[in-house]
Amino acid sequence: MIGEGYAADSNAMHSSTEVTGLLIAWCNGDQNALERLIPLVEKELHRLAHQYMHHEYPGHMLQTTALVNEAFVRLMDQTRVRWQNRAHFIAISARIMRRILLNYARDQNRIKRGGGAIHVSLSEAIISTERSAELIALDEALNRLASIDERKSQVVELRFFGGLSVEETAEVLKVSPVTVMRDWNLAKAWLARELTNEA
Repeated sequence: MIGEGYAADSNAMHSSTEVTGLLIAWCNGDQNALERLIPLVEKELHRLAHQYMHHEYPGHMLQTTALVNEAFVRLMDQTRVRWQNRAHFIAISARIMRRILLNYARDQNRIKRGGGAIHVSLSEAIISTERSAELIALDEALNRLASIDERKSQVVELRFFGGLSVEETAEVLKVSPVTVMRDWNLAKAWLARELTNEA
């Protein structure tokens, strides 16, 4: 279920320094930096949203652009965040997108139980329900993992959901790449066991 993380492409890496500089300038009140940052941030958010939507069923009612727009609105509200760098931005964006999709999955489950009426085919309803249940189960397992070992939970969130490379994850968590790989492998094994027990 949990495969290898997305390796950032050369364009994303090329803009890393620029994104970091603009994030810091924006934090310090430079509105011109925000105007220059938005196109770069939009690219980052689309890349991240594609990573998230890759795990959803085809025809998911929440599309990539809607996920980006919702995440962007929430990111603009993050006025207390002291942005450190591009990796920190991606980490927070990943968490926000995970929350958006999780809330959507929970809403879908409420609708399925009679909270609203939407016409979908039986096969679409089955796939939607299964994916929603999987996302909720994964989130609950990640929360349990966080209560035991928060860093391992963060590694999964950053690599699986955020699509960060080992090196980017190490940068966000301020640990070595070797530590990230060890945590990643242990967390995958732990989650696989937890999710199998729930099935």
